Amino acid sequence: MTDHTDDLLDHPPPAPPINPPPDELGDDALPLDQFAERAYLAYAMSVVRSRALPQVEDGLKPVQRRILFAMNEMRLSATSKHVKSARVVGDVIGKYHPHGDSSVYDAMVRVAQDFSLRYPLVDGQGNFGSRDGDSAAAMRYTECRLTPIAELLLSEIDRGTVDFLPNYDGAFHEPQFLPARLPFVLLNGASGIAVGMATEIPPHNLAEVAEATVALIRNPRAGLDEILPLLPGPDFPGGGQLISSPEVVREAYASGRGSLRLRARWRFEELARGQWRVIVDELPPGVSTAQVLSEIETLTNPQPRSGKKDVTQEQKQLKQLVLGALESVRDESSDKASVRIVLEPRSSRIPRDEFMAVLLAHTALETTSSINMTMIGRDGRPQQKNLVQVLREWIDFRHVTVERRTRHRLDEVDRRIHILEGRMIAYLNIEEVIRVIRESDEPKPALIEAFGLSETQAEDILEIRLRQLARLEGIRIERELATLREEREGLQHLLDNTAAMTRLIVKEIRDDAKKFGDARRTLIEPVAAVAPAEISVPDEPVTVVISHNGWVRSRQGHGIDPATISYKAGDHAFAVIETRTVWPLVVIDTKGRAYTVRVSELPGGRGDGNPITTLVEFQDGAKLARAVSAAPDTQWLFANSGGYGFICKLSDAVSRQRAGKAFMTLDKGERILEPARVAGDWIAAVSGNGRILVFARDEMKVLAAGGRGVIVMGLDKDEAMAAVAVPENDAPLIVAGAGRGGKAAELEIKPAQLEALRGKRARKGTALQRNLKQISLL
Repeated sequence: MTDHTDDLLDHPPPAPPINPPPDELGDDALPLDQFAERAYLAYAMSVVRSRALPQVEDGLKPVQRRILFAMNEMRLSATSKHVKSARVVGDVIGKYHPHGDSSVYDAMVRVAQDFSLRYPLVDGQGNFGSRDGDSAAAMRYTECRLTPIAELLLSEIDRGTVDFLPNYDGAFHEPQFLPARLPFVLLNGASGIAVGMATEIPPHNLAEVAEATVALIRNPRAGLDEILPLLPGPDFPGGGQLISSPEVVREAYASGRGSLRLRARWRFEELARGQWRVIVDELPPGVSTAQVLSEIETLTNPQPRSGKKDVTQEQKQLKQLVLGALESVRDESSDKASVRIVLEPRSSRIPRDEFMAVLLAHTALETTSSINMTMIGRDGRPQQKNLVQVLREWIDFRHVTVERRTRHRLDEVDRRIHILEGRMIAYLNIEEVIRVIRESDEPKPALIEAFGLSETQAEDILEIRLRQLARLEGIRIERELATLREEREGLQHLLDNTAAMTRLIVKEIRDDAKKFGDARRTLIEPVAAVAPAEISVPDEPVTVVISHNGWVRSRQGHGIDPATISYKAGDHAFAVIETRTVWPLVVIDTKGRAYTVRVSELPGGRGDGNPITTLVEFQDGAKLARAVSAAPDTQWLFANSGGYGFICKLSDAVSRQRAGKAFMTLDKGERILEPARVAGDWIAAVSGNGRILVFARDEMKVLAAGGRGVIVMGLDKDEAMAAVAVPENDAPLIVAGAGRGGKAAELEIKPAQLEALRGKRARKGTALQRNLKQISLL
């Protein structure tokens, strides 16, 4: 055998193409990229349609729909006995849902929890979990049946209202969706994550949804402003208070996406000798008693964060703040009161509003709830819909459902009338009918020929008992025929008259609302100001010291001699800033990103401080460039060596994220100049080649969001802008730099001398009288 290894190493075979020519593929073959694309799209659509998103028609996901349908088929109505949950789960996975039993049981548990659904659809007996996160008992221990309100989803299932599809193996049929008598997609809401999309539909009050639906049926042109007074907002099962403004709620419903702010509801309980305490008896959605207690424990007993040896200054201040207001907290929840949190203040002299503001700001007693009304619409496509779209699509579905129900009943009535008319013929000709049957070898054709009957009528006559043709039976037939003909006339009228059909739909909606409606649980009461999230710190003068290597600390007071400040070996001063504890420290890196550090959190004393990288997260390769600290409402001029800049408030540069935010746009090779506080009405800029330009501040652009800005000063090729300043109107301008021999030199330009230097923004300016290098402005 010849060894060709060396040949293969020297001349390896060409790699097969990713997409081979069509003639090289088999009949069933596909290029790999096309196969992967089709497979992923098929998977994505399967998740969207078969798992994550609800239908606008019945508001259910497939697994929920299959559970309810299976329970209905098992005759587990609200009046029947409870049966083992395992029996229902087995029926569901055996007939309709080819997945694991845990997924089915988890879905059934959720639709049985009165703290998860506004209107539970399954009546559970046993341990079905708690809002504190306790999981349900195993399905072999719990029992279930349908709730009365599930009737609104299932009562018309056998009346021809919806289409049935084969199940996964074709052995059974399941409904495409349930014939919901009310828009359950709004009543119970939904939550789910699909591929590339998600949904978060809040629950609403049944009576309010019914009224809004009726209003839109009667006035199809009604808009959101006509609907919102009837349906003002979500109604969560646990109650709580919606504190977002009506404008925020309207915007969320208008777009189908938004965020609402909610808080717990509490009451003050008066005690003896002027003492008081707070009883929290309703929590925001998704918040549990255990979560609130855990958050308070974390605040009052903080632990060092991962990788740290000690708690941060912020944690210490939070502990002091909470312990200064809160004496104790207890959970007194029971079967009589599902939520009862007792909060006792440190002193009865603490203002009650301030006491609650501390807890609202730092616990889940106040939180946000997102709205994302993404669902599968009538056209079968997933889409984010606004409130009016949802109601209109469900109204269209209800019209179709009632029309199908009416036609189905009309067909039943016609069949029954047809049968009864045949029986009436037999009753009136009983002797002749008996004779024909007795004398004929084939009685069915003989009856059809003798009395002009249809096959259905003849078959029915041959199957009935003779006693059903007695005289009393004849009277019953006449009465039933009269009743059915009257009903048929009414059904035909509904099909022929759209207004009559609409009136019936409205009546049924109002009847269902009267039967199942209840009072609103979530209070809608906007609050002008959200509870403050900032820590209250004393307003004191401090000096922030930043070293060239990025170590930061603070010293009490102002007027500290820089010569008395010590640094690590090989390190020196980068910035010494006189500021106050309540002002922010804004740090800008070499890539133009802005970060914020609370001055009150900086380490104090005479030590070396902490690396600034422990307080903020610089971008890869970025370093400390500039630092500013002042009152948030002060204006500053930010510029770069490329000659561009803008004015904004210092608060516009503040970021709440450790990773900061994009603030200044820089081109390659540009550096950030020392920010200049805006004090006067004119701006001075100097270039590295010794030119100065003075122009009116009004010519400069204000950019609250930051960016690149506008041209401050015209520059020659390879020239850079060296410094900018905005001094007070009557103050001299000091130009500092290095003169001959590198000696420090200063040039003072008095206000009267500035007129000769004034020009327009973006001009090149005038040459300085002295030749200076390393120029800066003071």
